[in-house]
Amino acid sequence: MFHHVHPYPPFIPENATKLIVGTLSPPRFTTGDLKEGDVDFCYGSRDGQLWPILDKIFSLNLKFETTAEAIQQREHFLMKRGIGICDMVASAKREKVDASDIGMLDVELRDLVAILQQNSKIDTLLFTGGNSKNGPEYFFRRKLKEYNISLKLISNKVPRIHTLQLPENGRVIKTVSLIAPSGAANRAVGSLLDYKKMKAKFPEKTTIDFRVAQYRPFF
Repeated sequence: MFHHVHPYPPFIPENATKLIVGTLSPPRFTTGDLKEGDVDFCYGSRDGQLWPILDKIFSLNLKFETTAEAIQQREHFLMKRGIGICDMVASAKREKVDASDIGMLDVELRDLVAILQQNSKIDTLLFTGGNSKNGPEYFFRRKLKEYNISLKLISNKVPRIHTLQLPENGRVIKTVSLIAPSGAANRAVGSLLDYKKMKAKFPEKTTIDFRVAQYRPFF
């Protein structure tokens, strides 16, 4: 059984108002067996699409390589824009060593509610995935139950939007469940009516272009 420990602590700048929330980096980031083109940082997989999406939205000219400069570019961007990253999963067990969310067993969660209480400027959580089993919103809902907090649905259109209220001071947090920035989610993207409309009008556009349009208003 592979013990999959999250390789990175939460990255939360003092000025952070938004928090990107995923699950867990691929196992090779835990073992240190990075591939060419990986960046040794959150969402640094060469197969992932979050940083390519943000690169397009903000014209960042990011490097996609295993270098200190590539890490610094991402840290600088997050600090400048007031965006943090805090994945839900601290560790999990795996029978099969892969990056699938559904394959995680004996999951230990980070206490994102406590982290929100400690970071008073954060008002928005950006989930890189929805409420399917072992997704970031799914795990967050599980953690909320421990605090007897519930999510209130604001918009049921993808990306779904909820709010919650922290009990200690009534602070309201908005949550946005974005389509996952992974190749595995491309099938889900392809089935969306809005994506089909985009392809019919602009055949050259891709699933990344669709995510860029979806992510832009929230970043």
